[in-house]
Amino acid sequence: MRLAGAAALALSLWVAQAEAACRQALALGLDVSGSVDGAEYRLQLDGLAAALLHPEVQGALFAMPEAPVALAVYEWSGPEAQRVLVPWTTVDGPGALAGVAARLEGTARVGGETSTAIGAAKQFGAGLLAQQPGCWRQVLDVSGDGTSNTGPRPQFVRPEAITINGLVIGPGTADGVGALAGYYEAYVVQGADAFVEAAAGFADFEEAMVRKLKRELQVLVVSAR
Repeated sequence: MRLAGAAALALSLWVAQAEAACRQALALGLDVSGSVDGAEYRLQLDGLAAALLHPEVQGALFAMPEAPVALAVYEWSGPEAQRVLVPWTTVDGPGALAGVAARLEGTARVGGETSTAIGAAKQFGAGLLAQQPGCWRQVLDVSGDGTSNTGPRPQFVRPEAITINGLVIGPGTADGVGALAGYYEAYVVQGADAFVEAAAGFADFEEAMVRKLKRELQVLVVSAR
């Protein structure tokens, strides 16, 4: 009887752990430095909200309901200028996802630093991910429209055990986008599956974010299975 009781307790604990599983912690950092004007700020926040609600992105997010994704969003500019827009949220259904999108759409810009500190943005994102140690995989996304010009050099900020992807927002020319993507590939991203997605400009941010989210979430679903 004691053995059976112990086995039942062990089974219930295993089920509880399985039900609480988190397959990925995903932190998204958005560039709000001085090169980003008010209209471009809205294109980022509203574009991210729309990308999260894209049917194919929702399909990827909800592909493993027994192990949902945890999501957080923050904005960054100078070395001491980071602000959490969406605290850690378990995206376990359409209601939770709609809440994240509504929060982004309802966020207003506040004053901040004008400089671009990608290294500090990476450090802040890594600190957020450290709050989710139980997730199977930890991914940081850094979006930006320029190179770092202050704070720790991004190539020297390499937090352990996380993947860092990038989304570069170019000036509208192929050469400009390619140069910025090359910078991110050399100094910002890290991890075996890391990649850089590109938007020709802020007007293309939403489409680029859809491509990026589909890619990183689909990779995880396939590998987990």
